[in-house]
Amino acid sequence: MIPRKKVRIGDLLIQGKVISQAQLEQALTDQKKTGRKLGQVLIDNGFATEDSILKTLSEQLKIPYVDLLHYKFNPDIVRLIPEIQARRFRIIALSSDTSGVLVGMADPTNIFAYDELSNILNRPIRMAVVKERDLLQTMDTVYRKTDVITEFAGELSDELSKGDISLEQLMATADVADAPVVRLLQSLFEDAIQIGSSDIHIEPDEKVLRIRQRVDGVLQEHIMNEVRIAPALVLRLKLISGLDISEKRLPQDGRFSIIVNNKHIDVRLSTMPVAYGESVVMRLLDQTGGMIDLEKLGMPENILTRVKALITRPHGMVLVTGPTGSGKTTTLYSALKLLNVPEVKIITVEDPVEYKISRINQVQVNTDIGLTFARVLRSVLRQDPDIVLIGEMRDEETSEIGLRAAMTGHMVLSTLHTNDAISTVNRLLDMGIKNYLLASALHAILAQRLVRRICRSCIQPTEITSRQLAWVTTHGTQSAQNVQFQKGIGCPHCSYSGYSGRIGVYELLEFDQKLSDALAHDDGTSFTRLARNIPGFISLETVALQDAINGITTVDEVLRISADVEAFTEEIVTGKETSDTHSDSIPG
Repeated sequence: MIPRKKVRIGDLLIQGKVISQAQLEQALTDQKKTGRKLGQVLIDNGFATEDSILKTLSEQLKIPYVDLLHYKFNPDIVRLIPEIQARRFRIIALSSDTSGVLVGMADPTNIFAYDELSNILNRPIRMAVVKERDLLQTMDTVYRKTDVITEFAGELSDELSKGDISLEQLMATADVADAPVVRLLQSLFEDAIQIGSSDIHIEPDEKVLRIRQRVDGVLQEHIMNEVRIAPALVLRLKLISGLDISEKRLPQDGRFSIIVNNKHIDVRLSTMPVAYGESVVMRLLDQTGGMIDLEKLGMPENILTRVKALITRPHGMVLVTGPTGSGKTTTLYSALKLLNVPEVKIITVEDPVEYKISRINQVQVNTDIGLTFARVLRSVLRQDPDIVLIGEMRDEETSEIGLRAAMTGHMVLSTLHTNDAISTVNRLLDMGIKNYLLASALHAILAQRLVRRICRSCIQPTEITSRQLAWVTTHGTQSAQNVQFQKGIGCPHCSYSGYSGRIGVYELLEFDQKLSDALAHDDGTSFTRLARNIPGFISLETVALQDAINGITTVDEVLRISADVEAFTEEIVTGKETSDTHSDSIPG
């Protein structure tokens, strides 16, 4: 228990011989200038580390230190302290028994926080010291908005059940800040941003309403019984998106911007009529953080070096390929961030324009008025650009214009939906593109995927199945029997998914003279054979498997992105594999 008199952290650190009196005085002087916390000043000045400060506080105050990243939280106990007070005082309830409540604090010397806790809990309090960074991360996961969302949904359902309310009038009025539907939407967005969701799905069913959020590429579902509120949600979203609220038979697309938790979010909305109403999907684009540097995408150093060299060439085409949601747009925007200098003119043709970038001329495609990729590209080339970004090579006409632009002194960046780098060439040939155009203009293909990272808070060794072992042995560079694979068992920090965050997996096919000649004089067969054996080429599966060997991701994630996993599975099922896969499972 913390003393009822004020304890100064500086005195405790001197007593613990972590810092000297002179260092404390210097830190206090800096604190007055900057307004930062004393502990942070000591860390920033190099006088102490966070671990040494926490260890000293634990010893001097005779309270335990708790590692939040590996702590198993009980949501009911966490909510003993309201979120507002928890964030204000940097505190969290850890456990509760007959002796009182164990509370983790970033600053256990804060007597004001202790007094506030006493009033809130009205029970004996036992203190523990925790890392502030881990505490803030934990709060975002344990203080979810699901209860609030359910509460507001119930309020809205009650409001609609009165029967004498004009829904259109309620939603269209300016003074709706306190309306249940507005508070429900606000809670939905706050929860989505808090957990890092990229999309929100609102799906009415016969008896329930499903709210699903895509986190790290996987949907998480929240089911509500108040299915009658779905039309109210859709109506309000249509209004703020500028859509036709009377049209319920046709799909509509719209957009709007909101500020959530001090973040500027651009929302792309799509509606579609379904059996029990209208389904809504909202893509959330965080404009606050800006574009990611190319160096921070997670590319291996050898690929990053080559990509930088390729995109800074005076002409040619570089394609980024992969399925929907594989991060192609993020990669291209990162490349533009590197290339965006006053001496270079950049024009983009996109559908839609996801992030607005100063100095870059961005054109939004609008097929309703005939403003297609091909039509815009013809005009773009008369605007004297140095670099042209084409959002997607959707058809033969667009692809051919882009390739010819790459041959006539422009650097062209674009995307294509293919499974890997080598199959991209065959896809373009199937679209009707001539061999000589590809051989002359296409300089490189960067294929990519996103795999989920294992949650570091619940990572542990795991076993792999015989099928996984056979696949790993076939594709790996070392024996799988000697590798200890890992997985996440699920914890509050990862919403019990076992994963937290994603990492990019890349393969780069760079065209040399031999590869270009093979493409120019062949239909693609010898090109494919030559490309697979080109020195230095490493496939997506091999790169992803190395991440699994290093404990970054799981074998399941590697198999999920593998192009040939189905064929390989069939081989095992039909008995074509060797007999070394006889056991049901083996130690990883």
